[in-house]
Amino acid sequence: MEKVNVMEFGYVQEIVSLVRNEAMSENLAGKLERYHENDIAEALELLTSDERKNLYKVLGVERTSEIFSYLDDAGIYLEEMELAEATEIIGNMDSDDAVDVLENMDEDTQKKIVSSLNEESSRDITLIRSYSEDEIGSKMTTNYIEIKRGLNVKQAMKELISQAEENDNIYTVYVCNEDGSYYGAMDLKDLITAREYTDLQSLISNAYPFVRDHEKVSDCLEKIRGYAEDSIPVLNNQNQILGVITSQDIIEVVDDEMGDDYAKLAGLTAEEDLNEGLLTSMKKRLPWLVILFILGIGVSSVVGIFEQVVAQIAIIVCFQSLILDMAGNVGTQSLAVTIRVLVDGHLKTSQKIRLVLKEMRIGLCDGLVLGALSFVFVGIYIWKLKGYEMFFSFTVSLCVGIALTAAMVISSMVGTIVPMFFHKIHVDPAVASGPLITTVNDLVAVISYYGLAWVLLINILHLA
Repeated sequence: MEKVNVMEFGYVQEIVSLVRNEAMSENLAGKLERYHENDIAEALELLTSDERKNLYKVLGVERTSEIFSYLDDAGIYLEEMELAEATEIIGNMDSDDAVDVLENMDEDTQKKIVSSLNEESSRDITLIRSYSEDEIGSKMTTNYIEIKRGLNVKQAMKELISQAEENDNIYTVYVCNEDGSYYGAMDLKDLITAREYTDLQSLISNAYPFVRDHEKVSDCLEKIRGYAEDSIPVLNNQNQILGVITSQDIIEVVDDEMGDDYAKLAGLTAEEDLNEGLLTSMKKRLPWLVILFILGIGVSSVVGIFEQVVAQIAIIVCFQSLILDMAGNVGTQSLAVTIRVLVDGHLKTSQKIRLVLKEMRIGLCDGLVLGALSFVFVGIYIWKLKGYEMFFSFTVSLCVGIALTAAMVISSMVGTIVPMFFHKIHVDPAVASGPLITTVNDLVAVISYYGLAWVLLINILHLA
């Protein structure tokens, strides 16, 4: 058979080629051993249903279970199998991966599979599913090693080997008291290198970090992200270990949180899925849009107050969008900085004041630069391209420049204070701040621009 060019096709295409060309070969399983489970998972999409079924038989239940843990939606592939086969694969998966797979299946199938699992798997899956999505308990896995306090090094190693057959998350070994309460943790490396006469107590860290099962995911991330550990235990109120959060879990949680925060900044209550229905998507978007619609009417009403200004100096309408856009951009930048700072830790009042003043200074300096550019280029535009008198042209551009600077300073302040306010009253600043700040900044920009035009151009200089 012609050798596949890895650089040209990649591992996924290699796997597909192997499965199709050597489907009946006894060596197929051995040849697939050198490929990562993630690559095989990606290859499933390119195979037919019959090819996938043959592949499952070749690989066996254990490796198929590992492959399925890398799928975003394993449900579509499990539906191709008999219920007993699907149950066996889910039963061999880590509990957290099994929960993720079950979530993508219909409720009746979920119940049938869970009821058919062995007692331990069923108990672990039911435990994880008992937590709400925003609780850290919903993200844990029961794949960990736990030994009793008081063992010697030889006994500890024997217990580790015994449990490693079922649990491969072995790099951190957790230690509990006789009553089952959490005592501490130790590194596998320290246990392996310890002499037989070494006191096991000297290897155990009693200050090892942990989280509580009902803690909010967002709060836990602040707590554990500074620890470079491969896993962290999850305890209940009785200090018993229920499971662990692995480094991979933490990465996935951070990714989910970032996606959720990005959605919130757009005024959504959660991320939308590609296959999400029309009505479901509308329910997420419409509430905020209605609120913003009402606020938008308020902004339009303010513009209506300055109708006399627009009627007398119509040219100023041309530059309204410039003021609104720049105010919105500055407010969004301040919002992003503030939310990042709030996530990093709790700020003292003095630090909050310093942050507000800093953002306002940045807004002022940026505003002065852009205001000066506006004065020059807008003035030239009105004078040369629109044919107005030079004095009138640069007076209008001066109004634009001053209004732009003022709007940017105020928007910087609003973009910092609003998320702080929501954080103070325990409302997620990401979900409430983004759309609201955009509308508030529009209001600020309109009042600044048309108010200044009314005072400077009409009442002081009498240009209308």
